[in-house]
Amino acid sequence: MAAARLLLRLAGRLESVTFTQSVCGLLGAGQGPGPWHTHCSLERGQLVLSSHSFPGASERLPIQRPPFCPFVALDQKPGGSRTELPTDRGVDVAVAVILQSSDQTVLLTRRTCTLRISPNVWVPPGGHMELEEEVLECGLRELQEECGLQLPLAQVSCVLLGLWESAYPPRLSWGFPKYHHLILYVLVISRESQQQLQARIQINPNEVSAFMWLGPDVATAVAATEDGTETPRLLQTLPSSLCATELKDDGGTQPLVLPMSTLLRTTPTSAEDKERVSAGTKFALRLWLQHLGRMPLLPAGKSDVYMEPGPAEEGLGSVRCWIYTLPL
Repeated sequence: MAAARLLLRLAGRLESVTFTQSVCGLLGAGQGPGPWHTHCSLERGQLVLSSHSFPGASERLPIQRPPFCPFVALDQKPGGSRTELPTDRGVDVAVAVILQSSDQTVLLTRRTCTLRISPNVWVPPGGHMELEEEVLECGLRELQEECGLQLPLAQVSCVLLGLWESAYPPRLSWGFPKYHHLILYVLVISRESQQQLQARIQINPNEVSAFMWLGPDVATAVAATEDGTETPRLLQTLPSSLCATELKDDGGTQPLVLPMSTLLRTTPTSAEDKERVSAGTKFALRLWLQHLGRMPLLPAGKSDVYMEPGPAEEGLGSVRCWIYTLPL
């Protein structure tokens, strides 16, 4: 099944986004660091974004891209450089789940070293949203496929956190982009503790090689590293390493001692797939911490949308907001 495609509502008209176009740029993003904000809805399996409110749109969500986004760099190069990019593709839509345990830790997974996109990088569970698939349905499906966790809708609550424009390779200095995604980060809050969830995890060796749980203190330091806002005081309070769980060759698992320095790495300028936390994941962690009240809110009046599952007859993808129903 084909991946969901992205549409923008520009000047009142729905327009598709080609592979070479910067989504943030089309929505009016300037040269500053962002984030910016966009109105969004899901229409017939396609994510629709607009810089202005439109019928059926949800509350505004923050949208961000890395400062080294290759599509921004390409805009500053002669037009001939774009001949190396695909012309018959759009921007794929993906959903990533920030799974929060009842004791306020979140799950990250390390992608296997054999994957074509971001090998050996720490990210939340997630993947492509299929056509006609709802956002929450996609997130829970990916969580089950990658980690073996099946979460009943009645036992979770959800928050739409924000959107991240992603390219791979992540920098133009690595080569021309081969993949272009818009990732929707969804916070899924479980009633189970970290220990209860950990006991049920069965990772998929084709996609995941290790997993770990981050608490707010470590997440704060990790989230700050890509933009250089970490402080010496914060870094001095961090442990030298974290405990994670790694997949063994025989299919079992074993403890993994992960140096803190690995999690604090930034995206390298050369084409090196070093183990690190992705830039988009750091953005999502920042949004999670803001939801917990552990970091200042995003500028320009960010508005979280807090949701709970709707009645069964409304369908798997339907969610009920405290104020209104959002069909995402």
